[in-house]
Amino acid sequence: MTRRKKGNPVHGWVVLDKPMGMTSTQAVGAVRRLFEAQKAGHAGTLDPLATGILPIALGEATKTVPFAVDGEKAYRFTMRFGVETDTDDAEGKVVRTSGVLPTLEEIESVLPDFTGEISQVPPAFSAIKVDGERAYDLARAGEAVVLEPRWIVVEDLRLVDMPDAATAVLEAECGKGTYVRALARDIGRALGSAAHVIALRRTRVGPFDEQMSVQLAALHDAAEAGDLGSLLQPVEAALDDLPGLSVGPGDAVSLARGQAVLVRGRDAPVLNGAAYAHFKGRILALGELEKGAFRPTRVFNFG
Repeated sequence: MTRRKKGNPVHGWVVLDKPMGMTSTQAVGAVRRLFEAQKAGHAGTLDPLATGILPIALGEATKTVPFAVDGEKAYRFTMRFGVETDTDDAEGKVVRTSGVLPTLEEIESVLPDFTGEISQVPPAFSAIKVDGERAYDLARAGEAVVLEPRWIVVEDLRLVDMPDAATAVLEAECGKGTYVRALARDIGRALGSAAHVIALRRTRVGPFDEQMSVQLAALHDAAEAGDLGSLLQPVEAALDDLPGLSVGPGDAVSLARGQAVLVRGRDAPVLNGAAYAHFKGRILALGELEKGAFRPTRVFNFG
């Protein structure tokens, strides 16, 4: 006998504006409990000290999480010069100080060096695994953590404010795997100073931005009013960059069984790569378009 899943079959995305002090796991748990959802996950960890966009997938939307995780992200962060910490943020212990406070012009002069494809050593206090253990667990236990540099892409990096001689506010648009804390650390070093992040806000993850976001308080109010569904984004919201293929009832049945279908229409010969199929406005499957056919790789079940 099939075991009944706990919770409700809720499907879609909640674009949470995560508050400071809450872990990403705690945020997912809070949203899942409010919706009483069977399944939930998030698209990209956000540090407890950070605020901003944390897309949370419920139900079948979890199948689209990789597309959101791989999407470009945008941040606004404040860095303080003169002090470097072991965590590269305000929570860590001071490991180095400097009396050098770079000018606005000096800061702007090094930003091109941190734009494009660059090599970055992630912070020791990060979720990267070392021999099966999280780096931050090893670092907190007092072990020396040495992480290998990684290639990342920073599409845009700009100085937007300088409230005082020791503080700078920057905005960045970057790809998967970028650590803003490490970016601030390295900018400080490049300027012959020391630096760490004192405030961090994520303003976008892939197609999810601040205009779509909702705070926990608003979710609680909606839950009391029985209107949580109005704050839910559709499952396919994470797939903005993928072409959508509309299919008929016969093909819909085939896709539900995991079978490939032929792509009809004038665009069929030129369409190739990842795509999703939908029928009457509901997503059916993720898959690949190749040689005039759509081959499903993930089939959605909204039962």
